[in-house]
Amino acid sequence: MTALTLSTAAAPGLRTDAIVVGVAKAAGSKSGDLAVAPGAEAVDKAYDGRLAGVLETLGASGGEGEVTKLPAPSGLKAPLVVAVGLGALPEKDGSFSAETLRRAAGVAARALAGTKKAAFALPVSDAADAGAIGEGVLLGSYSFDAYKEAAKDGNGSKKGKAPLVEATLLGGKSRDKAFKAAIERATAVSEELNRARDLINTPPNDLNPEAFAAVAQAAAKEHGIKVQVLDEKALAKGGYGGILGVGAGSASAPRLVKLSYTSSKAKKHLAFIGKGITYDSGGISLKPAGHNETMKCDMSGAAAVFAAVVSAARLGLEVNVTGWLALAENMPSGSATRPGDVLRMYSGKTVEVLNTDAEGRLVLADALAKASEEKPDAIVDVATLTGAMMLALGNRTFGIMANDDAFRTAVHEAAEEVGEPAWPMPLPEHLKKGMDSPTADIANMGERYGGGLVAGLFLREFVGEGITWAHLDIAGPAFNEQGPFGYTPKGGTGSAVRTLVRLAELTAAGDLG
Repeated sequence: MTALTLSTAAAPGLRTDAIVVGVAKAAGSKSGDLAVAPGAEAVDKAYDGRLAGVLETLGASGGEGEVTKLPAPSGLKAPLVVAVGLGALPEKDGSFSAETLRRAAGVAARALAGTKKAAFALPVSDAADAGAIGEGVLLGSYSFDAYKEAAKDGNGSKKGKAPLVEATLLGGKSRDKAFKAAIERATAVSEELNRARDLINTPPNDLNPEAFAAVAQAAAKEHGIKVQVLDEKALAKGGYGGILGVGAGSASAPRLVKLSYTSSKAKKHLAFIGKGITYDSGGISLKPAGHNETMKCDMSGAAAVFAAVVSAARLGLEVNVTGWLALAENMPSGSATRPGDVLRMYSGKTVEVLNTDAEGRLVLADALAKASEEKPDAIVDVATLTGAMMLALGNRTFGIMANDDAFRTAVHEAAEEVGEPAWPMPLPEHLKKGMDSPTADIANMGERYGGGLVAGLFLREFVGEGITWAHLDIAGPAFNEQGPFGYTPKGGTGSAVRTLVRLAELTAAGDLG
């Protein structure tokens, strides 16, 4: 991954392959509608103060996500200047939001693929800005080419446009504790988020439940996290009917992985639960053509939980975090669960399976009941759960449901703070009646309309009494089928990782409940 360093050096004297500067829309600027953003003053001086004018001549507008490359003047040792749009120049204090800086750095980093060294002269007013830029660089330079032989030379080494190798963030003090901590945090979280992206992008023939569990075990050993893996025999002995029922049709047996990070100074305990369907065919309720091709991403919730627990360990957060990865492959076969079957869940409740493609809630239900036994202060589950949530919120926003309004608000605020679009959703009680079953305690399907909310109501039934709980339906933003934008690549995105990490940080600081 790209290496990050901080520097107070002046941009003109840096021996680097490119210098990144920010430009913004500013109707009142001397150059017309374009203004050079703070941090790039020395670069602008090298252009005799005419950088904005030159960029306008080249068609630059300063819009977010816009990249303009131009040759550097003789006053710079770097041969290339990369101007990235920041959008409108802030009217109040002149400070750009962390998310604006994060996205701009991500766009620039991706545009610099194939470049070894680059200096980022973007606006930095404090350590938080430096951290946001660092995150943007590390997330924006991500690429997944493990399966592309065309990206390798005859010796097996990668060739072509490799990700940016080194990034120097200007305006940050390398010996300042706050700046140093911000970069260390950005590195740890980004590395784990990118590992989650790798897992999501890995083909399902190479990432079944057993393989995912092995990855988790290796990471746990590396970072001092306790790990427990329940295989099919242990699941059967323990009565995990939901997980076993979903995995019954596959040749790859299911797993339940428990990751436990503990801090001697912790006063609170959080439980994160991730849906880990390593491939979802829909089972007997087979998905129609055109809906199967990206179903390797149905384990994105488990990938997010895994990354968040490891991040908490790497950051040494003073909070106990337990991650539960409910792993199964949903396939049709002679042994698969059928519509009409009744499963006895870990909690003891029975569920009539009306649709085997509503399988995520079944594996989560077992994990929710198990996690509740430890009486954590709060539980958050993450899942690519329903197409209905995508219809409601689109492809870039995840829904938040909870059994506590204040906690739902806190989760929403945490998500927005780290730049993950989310929206609070209700749990209307009248929708619960649609899951009444004449055969079992509850059915796994209810009314068609409001299907994402119905799924949330189903999950709530398996949360222990008195435990604060939230459900994140990341079906939309978990996998980007369109082109890359900001620091988000095509394919697996790592959605919800940063929200979970922020929740852990807030809990450790005593600022969350």
